[in-house]
Amino acid sequence: MGQKMDFLKKLFGGGNTTGDNRSYYVYVRPKRCEEIVEVRIDLMNELSIRDDGDGYWVRKMARATRCPFPSEVVLYFDKRKTLVSSEVVDGELVEKAIYDAWTTEQ
Repeated sequence: MGQKMDFLKKLFGGGNTTGDNRSYYVYVRPKRCEEIVEVRIDLMNELSIRDDGDGYWVRKMARATRCPFPSEVVLYFDKRKTLVSSEVVDGELVEKAIYDAWTTEQ
């Protein structure tokens, strides 16, 4: 489990870059687009309890400004609101470092 969590932290840049306990960030590149979208999840207001009661989940749409293709992101959290898994439709998750490099180029 430790390696999986390390991978998820690397992929999502640790999730929380603002120092608050309320926000979680992921970075999504919609299909056939170069643009990368920063997606903020409000951990206090946007999470729904999973049907099994064993954690939370959230579904977000990521739409780039210069790309017509939206991506759907579904994130699953445990009871402590720690990310445990994710799914992306019509796009891919990228690491925060890649997002930072992309924004620097723009």
